[in-house]
Amino acid sequence: MFESPTCHYCEQWHADLGPIYPKTAESALAPLRRVNLHQDWPADLRGIRSVSFTPTFVLVESGQEVGRITGYAGDEFFWFQLSELLKKLPPAEDGAAQREGGS
Repeated sequence: MFESPTCHYCEQWHADLGPIYPKTAESALAPLRRVNLHQDWPADLRGIRSVSFTPTFVLVESGQEVGRITGYAGDEFFWFQLSELLKKLPPAEDGAAQREGGS
């Protein structure tokens, strides 16, 4: 999750979903990783294409961007967008449920 300390929509996502997201099946497939858009990005995310708006949720698999959700328009729409995004992941090898984190 690319976010900004001044982003109202980021704050709303954290209020609506922050406490429950880590407990979901979706979190097992796409653990949340928070990155401040205005600071240097971690080295392993430098290959991700530009992010201009917050929040932006980027799903990463094997160092490559699978897809992203830009913005937050409420919990129901977020869950729908996330379920569609997770369908783009390749099948987990050896039945492993845990994957690389998204951002």
